[in-house]
Amino acid sequence: MNPSSPVTMTLERGLQVLRAFRAERAPLTNGELVRRTGLSKSTVSRLTSTLVAMGFLRRVAGGPQFELASGPLGIGHAYLEASAMTRLAHPFMQALADRLNVSVALAVPDHLDMLYVAYRTSTRIATLRLGVGSLLPMGLTAIGRAWLWGLPEDQRSAYVSSVVEAAGPQAEEMRKSIEAAFEDLSRSGVCMTFGEYQRNAYGIALPIRVGSAGTLMALNCGAVELIPDIDAIRARIVPELKAAAVELMVLLRDVGGEA
Repeated sequence: MNPSSPVTMTLERGLQVLRAFRAERAPLTNGELVRRTGLSKSTVSRLTSTLVAMGFLRRVAGGPQFELASGPLGIGHAYLEASAMTRLAHPFMQALADRLNVSVALAVPDHLDMLYVAYRTSTRIATLRLGVGSLLPMGLTAIGRAWLWGLPEDQRSAYVSSVVEAAGPQAEEMRKSIEAAFEDLSRSGVCMTFGEYQRNAYGIALPIRVGSAGTLMALNCGAVELIPDIDAIRARIVPELKAAAVELMVLLRDVGGEA
């Protein structure tokens, strides 16, 4: 099929609409989807109607807002069942989450977001309302900044420019935050955010190479703290996270393809 054919373009736009439903899991109107995707009002309206009919979206209480339906979950579960990476990673990540009383995530890039491909959380903490399939903004999160830092320098510069440009009026603030994260990574091997994406939530992350293809991903520990002691959190988590990253790379070293 021609990459620029009408069918392919419609599929790409439909996927744009589905990707707009990010980790906060908030329902969205057609107008909000227009702003998030950059598509026209008529295109978004047509796509949401189609996606509702196909079982990928549903209306919230018959109103103007939409939320993800069960359709994407079926695809996600099929991926999880077929993925050697998640079968190996999840027990290891669960043990780390329980030991540190945090959530643990492994993510790959999806445009200018980070997509959680593996996720586990301690049963002793309140949920961060995240999970496998969550999309988090690359520029606002530790896991996104860690992945950016792991890129070769020429690719990193181009990616950072795209992230900063997409921040609009907050572009300069975004650039400074990313630069500060890179300094933290250069100095300590990790970067940390607190409250930038989700109120009272922190994340500590580092880049890792996964599988026989050496796919660049990022590994993150996070939790919610109302009055955090940042130094104490780093002292408790950073050594464990670094050791876990090494163990996870060994555990997944024979996973084929793109992990």
